[in-house]
Amino acid sequence: MTATALGREAALAEGSTTARSHPALWALMLLTFSIGVGEFVVLGLLPEVSADLGVSVPAAGWLVTGYALGVAIGGPILAVTTMRVPRRTLLGVLGAVFLVGTIACALAPTYWALMAGRVLASLAHGAFVGAAVVIATRLVAPDREGAAVAAVIGGFTAATVVGVPLGTFLGQAFGWRAVFWAIAAVSVAGWLAMMTLLPRSGKAEPLPDLRREVVALGRPTVLAALATTALGFGGLFAAYTYIALFLRDVSGFGAGAIPFLLLVFGIGAVVGNLIGGRLADRALVPSVMGLLATLAATLVLLPVLGGSQVMAAALLFVMGGAAFGATPGLQLRVVEEARDAPYLSSTMNVTAFNVGNAAGAFLGGFVIARTGDVGLAPMAGAALAMLAVLVTWRATRDRAGP
Repeated sequence: MTATALGREAALAEGSTTARSHPALWALMLLTFSIGVGEFVVLGLLPEVSADLGVSVPAAGWLVTGYALGVAIGGPILAVTTMRVPRRTLLGVLGAVFLVGTIACALAPTYWALMAGRVLASLAHGAFVGAAVVIATRLVAPDREGAAVAAVIGGFTAATVVGVPLGTFLGQAFGWRAVFWAIAAVSVAGWLAMMTLLPRSGKAEPLPDLRREVVALGRPTVLAALATTALGFGGLFAAYTYIALFLRDVSGFGAGAIPFLLLVFGIGAVVGNLIGGRLADRALVPSVMGLLATLAATLVLLPVLGGSQVMAAALLFVMGGAAFGATPGLQLRVVEEARDAPYLSSTMNVTAFNVGNAAGAFLGGFVIARTGDVGLAPMAGAALAMLAVLVTWRATRDRAGP
């Protein structure tokens, strides 16, 4: 090995950013893919889970709420309490926790056992993503940090486009438990690759000034940005959590079509994310407001036009595009409003997304349980999305002054 190569390896071992790429990024991406599938695959299998465990579909939908609450509560706590743990060690432990939770889901004999497994797996979610992003930027050269982060987060995109539809198909063919066994198998492969490829480092992350960061997060503009994230994705998940039920009962699709329709949603999410990132660079707040308003309008139209299978598929594409198109702007807005709290701001935005997921899933299930009309869940979601637009508009107006 040359002196240059030896120097590069030594630098990487200390967490430096001298290399342009690193194979460990693929391992991190594989694990975030597993986490993404584990979080969302239940959405396409609510009828199967409810029938097998003897609970209602809204109750099965609350499995999404339980997972999201685990991320929302566990993420910030673990992020703060594990700051002095070396990142490689932390990622190994969190990956193992997610694996154990996933296996518990596969073995769960009852609804509440499944809920417990979901919550256990979710506790690793937020802290793992935060730590993975940090270590990804240190594995590459400075001009490749954005690409490294994109590679890690790309696991979630792949989960939306490929993993969830494929998992839904697998669950319909072999039972929902088979999906969790498959996720566990992929997680094991990703964990082994990660622990093999990640360089060892004796350094731990420095502890930031928590008081300063907490004070920054208490600013009205930061709180408004976090509220916008929670309300916007609450609107999405009030409808999307029960989309398999809607497509079956309202649109008249057979169970075999559901995986392909989820793929349509995933493609829309990818397209929207690409466009939304560019829009956010040009006009941050207007793009967020416009995309959330588009999401609200789509959710209103879904029960009105969703009886047509063609329109249901088209609206599903737009729904994914509008929601995930707003995501880059929502993330960027929180970071911009709390630049002196970079660590907690990004963690709290993950929390806000999952608070929205949990609240939306609960609201949609509550509406369906009380009315028996699955078409009203998107209407409730539209109200949340429009409330997110109003919060953003009010915060922008207050900042501009009279």
